[in-house]
Amino acid sequence: MPRPLIGIRSYLEDDARWGVWRLPAALLPPDGAPGAADEAVARLDGLVIAGGPDVRPARYGAEPHPRTGPPALARDAWELALIAAALDRGLPLLGICRGMQLLNVLQGGTLHQHLPDVVGHPGHAGPPGVFAHHEVTPVPGTLTARLLPTPVSVPTYHHQAVDHVAPDLTPSAHAPDGTVETLEFTQPRPFALAVQWHPEAGDDDRLMRALVGAAAGREMGAGSAG
Repeated sequence: MPRPLIGIRSYLEDDARWGVWRLPAALLPPDGAPGAADEAVARLDGLVIAGGPDVRPARYGAEPHPRTGPPALARDAWELALIAAALDRGLPLLGICRGMQLLNVLQGGTLHQHLPDVVGHPGHAGPPGVFAHHEVTPVPGTLTARLLPTPVSVPTYHHQAVDHVAPDLTPSAHAPDGTVETLEFTQPRPFALAVQWHPEAGDDDRLMRALVGAAAGREMGAGSAG
């Protein structure tokens, strides 16, 4: 039986380097043609929207904070289109860090543009290029709690976070300072989960295994948990 195909949307780099090569590079590269996002996700069994730069504040009706990074207009547009297409198709979806923020913005929520101003400490990120770690506590009765039944220490690197939660989403885990750490849909739907931390940087693979399991179930026509 073939393994499920998981698409990963990640950085769009104008000057990526490997070996002797220096070229533009991306995973699931952006395509502005009408219907391109739906065509892309139609070939997949699951989708990961990974971390990256700050979401453009205009996307959620805000002016830029002095600490908000420069906009990544092409990436914002393409990733929002991919998420929308995945949700329309019931494609298993995992948002990571920026991916969670984009899901919230797409559904009508807003973001804190510089979290240290809100929580009073910089503990959600380490020095440049270094992950911090803190505990995350799942909300009982949620998908997150089923996958992670007890509090866990997670690798984290972000300065923005969810502010107002979109109407059809619900927080399903929090940091000790109250920061929303996961989002899922209030109404049952095929696997769709978004986390503020970076599971790919740790040794706890339960979320990744859940995504792959949901994608495999979809491929076999068995549906997916959630």
